[in-house]
Amino acid sequence: MLLAAGTRYAYRLCGRRAAAALQGHAGRSCARSVSTSWSPVGAAFNVKPQGHLWDLLGERRGLFGVPELSTPEGFQVAQEEALRKTEWLVERACSTPPGPQTVLIFDELSDCLCRVADLADFVKIGHPEQAFREAAQEACRSIGTMVEKLNTNVELYQSLQKLLDDKKLMDSLDAETRRVAELFMFDFEISGIHLDEEKRRRAVDLNVKILDLSSAFLMGTNFPIKIQKHLLPEHIQHHFARDGRHLVIDGLHAEASDDLVREAAYKIFLYPNADQLKCLEELLSSRDLLANLVGYSTFSHRALQGTIAQTPETVMQFLEKLSEKLCERTRKDFEMMQGMKTKLNPQNSELMPWDPPYYSGVIRAERYNIEPSLYCPFLSLGACMEGLNVLFNRLLGVTLYAEQPFKGEVWCIDVRKLAVVHESEGLLGYIYCDFFQRANKPQQDCHFTIRGGRLKEDGSYQLPVVVLMLNLPHASRDFPTLLTPGMMENLFHEMGHAMHSMLGRTRYQHVTGTRCPTDFAEVPSILMEYFSNDYRVVSQFAKHYQTGQPLPKAMVSRLCESKKVCAAAEMQLQVFYAALDQIYHGQHPLKKSTTDILMETQEQFYGLPYVPDTAWQLRFSHLVGYGAKYYSYLMSRAVASMVWKECFLQDPFNRAAGERYRREMLAHGGGKEPMLMIQVLWRNSFLLLPS
Repeated sequence: MLLAAGTRYAYRLCGRRAAAALQGHAGRSCARSVSTSWSPVGAAFNVKPQGHLWDLLGERRGLFGVPELSTPEGFQVAQEEALRKTEWLVERACSTPPGPQTVLIFDELSDCLCRVADLADFVKIGHPEQAFREAAQEACRSIGTMVEKLNTNVELYQSLQKLLDDKKLMDSLDAETRRVAELFMFDFEISGIHLDEEKRRRAVDLNVKILDLSSAFLMGTNFPIKIQKHLLPEHIQHHFARDGRHLVIDGLHAEASDDLVREAAYKIFLYPNADQLKCLEELLSSRDLLANLVGYSTFSHRALQGTIAQTPETVMQFLEKLSEKLCERTRKDFEMMQGMKTKLNPQNSELMPWDPPYYSGVIRAERYNIEPSLYCPFLSLGACMEGLNVLFNRLLGVTLYAEQPFKGEVWCIDVRKLAVVHESEGLLGYIYCDFFQRANKPQQDCHFTIRGGRLKEDGSYQLPVVVLMLNLPHASRDFPTLLTPGMMENLFHEMGHAMHSMLGRTRYQHVTGTRCPTDFAEVPSILMEYFSNDYRVVSQFAKHYQTGQPLPKAMVSRLCESKKVCAAAEMQLQVFYAALDQIYHGQHPLKKSTTDILMETQEQFYGLPYVPDTAWQLRFSHLVGYGAKYYSYLMSRAVASMVWKECFLQDPFNRAAGERYRREMLAHGGGKEPMLMIQVLWRNSFLLLPS
């Protein structure tokens, strides 16, 4: 679509979404000199921010340095300005003779809308103040409505069609420009540009309705449940937050050691909510109606156009084959967990859906002595950030620097701003790190695109800006923020998304960084998980925060080995989620209720019993950002595994491999077919192997 939503984890995650030719353009950013305000990244994350200094820093700039956004009302100003510029750009696109300039104007139009919509998409979820969230929500709806109208604007469509119909002109364009032109045309087509006027209006109305339903459903997935205290046994009440005479259940408490705590949280948090159920049913139905209206048999067929998988049939074949391969190993994993539960709780030994995260952890800890508390002292947040810095520097020539934000630039005092600097190209972009827990903050770890990179008409490069959102504990008076191995892996994963955004150097923001097919967008982030589990990488930074003692190699080896324990059951769970997503977005009307479908799919693809009076699907936030595409995590893992084995297994710091990885994959964003990038990297990786 003209609005190129950035790839983000969980809900955020995902919207829709020529290096060699741009080497000269990248060089233009070399003029961006090193700032004297930059400071080492590791120290910045091990020191608590000083509130009074932060408040006194100069003039108020507004969120992300946007002057209008110093107050919630600024969103109205920003969206009105974007809509005015949109009108001018549409007129310009329609009056410009077909040629490369047509694609540039379309991309500027996309950028104009995205710079408000993407920023608002984050603020409506991540800002702690309700007034900002509400203003951002309204901006998202306003811009989203305009986008859907543009995607059915016949005159605008015809201006692009003239270019694509001129074979001589198209052949004269570089490969990236041709692809971007084709992607814009594809967005018109899946929006119903070929329909008559009445049906086009219907398509716009359905898209706007889907936007509203998606927002409402997303809010509901995180909504906490309050119950009266006396409804739970007194001895487990302290596990839950209190609100007067009520207890607040805001999650599954999957790691709690008390079986009753996990069972209570599961049954209460997943208890069906009638409004949320109706919202989901309307969302799925509206998506199907839209897909049918524009010529697709199901929403899944529409959503998978342009992905690696291409069709829902391919996805289901992939999931079924994977499930077959996992079946026997998953059964053994469940037997192992069942045995552990019987050993620890013989009176109630049936393995239930709330058990695997806890008992698999117990088995790992017992077999490999990997109690997370043993690792945390070696994994301070500052040390982990410095480890990422070392890795990026040695692999890609990139350094992370902490930069002091201006007053009003960030939304919370503990948000850190990082400048990403290349050794020869200069400043590449900015990462805002919203890493710490706070009230009402979404629990998912996420990557948000705030501004995409692109080559501007004056020859300068518009630097990308992203936000990484985690939920880490705050530092205390006695020690810095300490990460568990799982938190450290999540940090590396999200930084993989961020570096994809930073290192892309596409001419067009419509295909910058993570604006690429969803089943490819997860490859760089999952690849980073491999680095986080390699002792050669971990040994560079994992040192005790008090003594400086390095993390023993044996501990890292045990941790890596432990991840193989119950891994089949964990992957089988992801297969179940992905299959459920496909069925929900398959043929409509659905033959059964979403809950009955959940029960059947769980039995077929997972194996543990469905729990009566629960509706896990109502908490499945990925149905918004990853609708019909949840399989992407599994498919991207397969590609990431290949990249790791072929490029970095022998030497995770191989600079030649790192440069090739950037040149052949990261630099292109969505400007090149994913399979072409994979094939080229695979073919060229053999040139890097020692003889």
